[in-house]
Amino acid sequence: MTPAQSMRHDTRPSDYARVVIDRSHARSMVATSTGVVASEHPLASQAGASVLAAGGHAVDAAIAANAVMGVVAPMMNGVGGDLFAIVHEAAHGTVHGLNASGWAPAGLTPALLAQAGHAEMPQAGVHAVTVPGAVAGWAALHGRFGRLPLAKVLAPAMAVARDGFPVSELTAAEWQGSESTLRGSASATRTFLPQGRPPRVGEVFRNPDVAWTLEQIAGGGREAFYEGDVARRLLACTSGLGGAMRPGDLTEFQPEWVTPLSIDYRGWTVHELPPNGQGIAALMMLGILSHFDLARFGPNSAEALHAIIEAKKLAYADMRRHLADPRMVKVPVSELLAADYASSRAATIDPWQAKAEVRAGAIPTKGSDTTYLAVMDRHGNAVSLIQSNFANFGTGIVPDGLGFALQNRGGLFTLDPTQPNVLAPRKRPLHTIIPGFMSRQGATVAFGVMGGWNQAQAHVQFVSNVVDHGMNIQAALDAPRVTKLTFEGCDVLVEDRVPAGTRTKLTGFGHDLVVLGSYSSLVGGGQSVMRDAHGTNYGASDPRKDGAALPEPFSV
Repeated sequence: MTPAQSMRHDTRPSDYARVVIDRSHARSMVATSTGVVASEHPLASQAGASVLAAGGHAVDAAIAANAVMGVVAPMMNGVGGDLFAIVHEAAHGTVHGLNASGWAPAGLTPALLAQAGHAEMPQAGVHAVTVPGAVAGWAALHGRFGRLPLAKVLAPAMAVARDGFPVSELTAAEWQGSESTLRGSASATRTFLPQGRPPRVGEVFRNPDVAWTLEQIAGGGREAFYEGDVARRLLACTSGLGGAMRPGDLTEFQPEWVTPLSIDYRGWTVHELPPNGQGIAALMMLGILSHFDLARFGPNSAEALHAIIEAKKLAYADMRRHLADPRMVKVPVSELLAADYASSRAATIDPWQAKAEVRAGAIPTKGSDTTYLAVMDRHGNAVSLIQSNFANFGTGIVPDGLGFALQNRGGLFTLDPTQPNVLAPRKRPLHTIIPGFMSRQGATVAFGVMGGWNQAQAHVQFVSNVVDHGMNIQAALDAPRVTKLTFEGCDVLVEDRVPAGTRTKLTGFGHDLVVLGSYSSLVGGGQSVMRDAHGTNYGASDPRKDGAALPEPFSV
């Protein structure tokens, strides 16, 4: 079955056995003539779907789902973290990008950290805190596209926080793994270890403090978070810990509307957000892989996976060398995405041997943890949204009475003055979280896969599964993945569903494989929604997470 046939769902009789009887994915896509929401928790998807049913735009539903995710998976995301989004406006066929990643406090400098005894950028504690960008992102998205009052959009999250929810399996495991982090703060312990321990599977957890925070945002919007009582409590907390954040760091912060980057990959236009995020690495990988016949190799073949792994090394070497906040550093975006440069980088890949060390290319010069969700409304408007605290529960710092943890995104800065991503006042760090979007001939797909430095690699594997191997969006998410979370060496993580013969071949190519379980969280969990050329919407949810794709309910 060709990619075009997969996206049209015109399955030929000869494909019947492979697609229906012997299909490799675990469940079918959700298909609907109304809207659809795919997120990492059924309650979040339900909240977004209910907002669509109430007449909300895809953006309203995305905010509703994201707010609920911050309640039901507080280790992964919440109003203490950052946000990025891609919005497809169906009526005009336009694609908009929003960068709501927060900056470092004006008073946070390498000199201050040196005086505090830090030789490297701290990964936890108050000096890893950057301004939380999520609420400013909500405000920007809602102000431009929202149709429902913000109070109605946030109502499901406030209700879940007040009334409580039974903790799901993966969330309970993540919570348990974060216990030592939470015990480092009395407020964090009180908020997230209410019985002196992490909640267990099925136990009802309530968070009245975050319900109060959401109520302030619902009533006062952005100002309530960055200038009101929430800001005062946040600053009292960070100041008490010796942090550099001051009122102006919050009040003066604004998210940025950006033009998404894109490349053509075998007839599909694939969009990612520009730096300071790693999305450009996914596009660089696709540019390199366009020089390899992955469809001929086949899915899960050693040759295809070898090409993906080696392309990753090349793209990530360039990302590490050049990417930073483009407001402060010249990032050679056009040069990195140039077709000639992709061709030259592809030519360096040995088809039979893995490289342990890859350097950034010579370009022409001119003068942790995350949640992802996708929404498609009945009109074809789509949102691809990703939001994160970075590490589980971020810094582990929970301001008194607010019910959420502050992110540790500042940990991604470097203190090396020769690097573009060096810490500087009001600078945004290199970011791992990225939303994705792709389109061709009337079909549109919003997609994303969480998981730190895994994300650009996982985006590429999703796109390749759809474009090169003709998979639908559910099969593309379900398919076994590989990932390389380091920047040097030949180590590669691979799910055990990759055939043994493929793994043996990859080892022969020089890859040092670490075999994971069948559906490992280390290769990330994704969500996707799609609209085909006939106006039917589809949703898919990764079995590696506790989520669901749910259609907009009918009015009764």
